[in-house]
Amino acid sequence: MDILRQFWCGQEGRKGNVAVLFALALIPMLGVTGAAVDYSLANSSRTSIQKALDSTALALAKLMPLSQTQLDTQGWQIFQASLGNIRVTLQPSDLRITTPGIGKLTLNVSGQYNPSISGVIGITQFPVGAHTEVTWGIKKLEVALALDNTGSMASSNKMTELKKAAKNLIDILQKAAKNPGDVKVSIIPFHVQTKVGTSNIAATWLRWDIWESENGSCNKSGYNSQSSCTNQKVCTKPQYTSQSTCQNNNGNWVDATWTPADRNTWTGCVEDRNQNHDTFDTAPTSTATRFPAIQCGWQLAEIMPLTYDWTALTGRIDAMVPDGNTNVTIGLAWAWHSLTQGDPLTQAAAPNPDLSKYIILLTDGDNTQNRWGNNSGSAIDNRTSAACTNVKAAGFRVYTIRVINGNANLLRNCATDPSMYFDVDTASELESVFNAIGGQLASLHLSQ
Repeated sequence: MDILRQFWCGQEGRKGNVAVLFALALIPMLGVTGAAVDYSLANSSRTSIQKALDSTALALAKLMPLSQTQLDTQGWQIFQASLGNIRVTLQPSDLRITTPGIGKLTLNVSGQYNPSISGVIGITQFPVGAHTEVTWGIKKLEVALALDNTGSMASSNKMTELKKAAKNLIDILQKAAKNPGDVKVSIIPFHVQTKVGTSNIAATWLRWDIWESENGSCNKSGYNSQSSCTNQKVCTKPQYTSQSTCQNNNGNWVDATWTPADRNTWTGCVEDRNQNHDTFDTAPTSTATRFPAIQCGWQLAEIMPLTYDWTALTGRIDAMVPDGNTNVTIGLAWAWHSLTQGDPLTQAAAPNPDLSKYIILLTDGDNTQNRWGNNSGSAIDNRTSAACTNVKAAGFRVYTIRVINGNANLLRNCATDPSMYFDVDTASELESVFNAIGGQLASLHLSQ
């Protein structure tokens, strides 16, 4: 600047030829500055164009199939409505919409930015454009809802809000299905047990030895389990209740007998399987791997396998009742079962590239009880953690929701991605959480 000041203010600067040279030097300086300003404005316009193009692609995908004329007409209308004010000249012919393959849309737009300043150096316009692609009508969806139905869900309005939120999710998924069967949902209410229902009484995947050892009658009064009964002695002449009077009256003092109850008295629940079979989704082909029948210890709604009977799904949600203690593992395991083809639930489709499978796991408390009793929380947590790891390794994506209480680290680590974990502080937040998940599941996502 000192040099320029000398030229302008000094003796040499007052000479006409130097003044002319200085004025000429200002032109490229202004041009460079103007080009930078125009580039920033053009880039801002391009960002607006890209957003409008993305919105147009998603809107058109939801309307497909459309003819080319409909794509051109409706595409331009949607694009214009989404665009806002920009410094780029665009005409309908500048928006090109093509269908390069089944279930795919490609959108390109190009226009001319008219410079405000850089025209002084001869730049009168330069191109600005955007590109996007979207898929439509290809992906199918299977979703398992593993929903905590424990007694603590009765507090803080949690069960009421859960029912409302879950039904909203069902409505979102129903509307996302272009054809019957494109979206299917299963509902897995759980506490310490799950309820498969008495209609499965003849299922080969059930085991009855535990149930029969706990439900029956002893021929010696006062003993209500097989283990306690068979450790007792009775007289073959039942009127005598002591060994001495029995034998003095020509009776025999023998082991008591346990008679299992009729299986028709089973109330429809099952409990954890042996060892790690639940955490690995082991096929139920032997006594050790089958599902132990158990009398329902508390109220519990039956599970509903995958279906697109939306009325039935809503009704099952309404039937949920809060009761019992918490065993997250069994809820996750049965959600997993509902998404696989083998026993115990066989409604799922075979894995394929056009099918996505998700589990939504919700609980409001720590693990407190399973088949082996009120074990320490860490022992049951380890089973839950193993099931989470294995279900994700099998290719299923997992959302987890913690409602006010529960093991945050366990649930956060169980989710497929940290963004798929939700920590709810008040029950009223459940609706927005389920709406967000439903939107993610139902939305068509940009491929590029």
